[in-house]
Amino acid sequence: MTPPVPVRIDFVSDVSCPWCAIGLASLQQALAKLSGEVSAQIHFQPFELDPQMPPQGQDSTEHLVQKYGGTPEQIDANREAIRARGESLGFTFRMDRRSRVYNTFDAHRLLHWAALEARQLPLKQALLRAYFSDGADVSSHDTLLRLAAEVGLDTGRARQILSSDAYADDVRAQEQFYLQRGIHAVPAIVINEQQLISGGQPPEVFEQALRRIAATA
Repeated sequence: MTPPVPVRIDFVSDVSCPWCAIGLASLQQALAKLSGEVSAQIHFQPFELDPQMPPQGQDSTEHLVQKYGGTPEQIDANREAIRARGESLGFTFRMDRRSRVYNTFDAHRLLHWAALEARQLPLKQALLRAYFSDGADVSSHDTLLRLAAEVGLDTGRARQILSSDAYADDVRAQEQFYLQRGIHAVPAIVINEQQLISGGQPPEVFEQALRRIAATA
């Protein structure tokens, strides 16, 4: 029996990006179909959509109108399209609960540490659910500590990290690494450091790309 082909996946994303949640759900569906053919290691890399977001955050509709233009009605239509895509993939977007956009830098610092503890994927999933399904403030240290505990991370160490600037330089260095390579929108999924897939693509796109890479490995 042929062993599964090892694949590295660098998933560049932000916690506050709905298309990143969709892209991750699609990728995981594709990997589930290829479970006997591909053995993937997902590495979440940081990207901040709004690095200057103040601590109190901003009303999400106000923010989207300022940043992208359009009317509140157009934004509502886009939200419904996102909600429907999420539902088709088993991810729940509760737009009525997600009323604000928050700064995500501390969440990225915690994710960097979680990778060292082999708990990055569950923490990323917990952060996306907390923000998009529960409407939680993912800049709040209380929220981050609760999620860290839920995925089995040491809350004492998590508290130390959040109360310091631990991993701040690492996160900024990784952000610059991908910006310098032309990634200015997320999600951006890099497979085996050679193929880039951009946006919240359907599972079939990931499945086809992974099959091609596995066939040439």
